[in-house]
Amino acid sequence: MGMEESNHDALKNGSSKMSPSSIVLIDGICNLCQGATKFIVRHDHGGRFHFASLQSHTGQKLLARGGFPTDVINTIVLIQNGNYYTKSTAALRISRHLKFPWPLVYGLIIVPRGIRDAIYEYVARHRYRWFGKSDQCMLPSPELKERFLE
Repeated sequence: MGMEESNHDALKNGSSKMSPSSIVLIDGICNLCQGATKFIVRHDHGGRFHFASLQSHTGQKLLARGGFPTDVINTIVLIQNGNYYTKSTAALRISRHLKFPWPLVYGLIIVPRGIRDAIYEYVARHRYRWFGKSDQCMLPSPELKERFLE
């Protein structure tokens, strides 16, 4: 199965640790992805989003529950109320819940997904070369630790 949008009931029957209604799975060693996580946290004043690395035990478990391959880390994954969204759709759906003016970016959802995802995939293919990668996943500050799963 490819990493495209899917509806799955992955969070049901999970532990309470996996119960947030909006979970963002990111490449934990990608500097661009870590920057995106910090951006989301900074603009998510309601604390809606929780995070896990795609490489982590929790990330792997959530991917498997959703029927996704656990060896693919070239996309952001948003899980909202058991629905999985990837690539540009995930990014746009996240923007919709951030502090103004970021919800305006969601208007790009009208661009055909194939075009949006082609741009997303181009950046994803080059992200390590352009932004680098770190030896370890981002360590959250003590006040943000509760928003990071695992």
